Amino acid sequence: MIEFYSETNFELSNEAAINHWITTVIEKENCSLGDVTYIFCYDEYLYEMNVEYLNHDTYTDIISFDYRVGNQINGEIYISVDRVKENAAEYGVSFENELLRVIIHGILHFLGHKDKSDKEAQKMRLLEEEALKLFDKQNLG
Repeated sequence: MIEFYSETNFELSNEAAINHWITTVIEKENCSLGDVTYIFCYDEYLYEMNVEYLNHDTYTDIISFDYRVGNQINGEIYISVDRVKENAAEYGVSFENELLRVIIHGILHFLGHKDKSDKEAQKMRLLEEEALKLFDKQNLG
């Protein structure tokens, strides 16, 4: 089950489509969906979590806590709506596109993909792009 919560006034407009898309991405990697929770929040909320839980004194767009059990994907994903807006403007993409990229980024981590090295980050971007194309295909016909 995928659940979406917000610590802000942000509301996800297409939950059913996103839920279906995330499930498809997970199943394509021969895994199953357990319980995944998304929490949309402000920059300061995520910054404080980053300091407290990860000892990182930086702002970030996403923090994920992986509770995977075997091939079953479980976890919590915290997303800064503020940071997603800033990144969308910086990269010249729509807010919706950047939000989807960040949403699937956390799932890709749960599926075992890393992004610490340049090579890993490059592969992660390719996987994100593939997933975004799948979302478009599922929802645009």
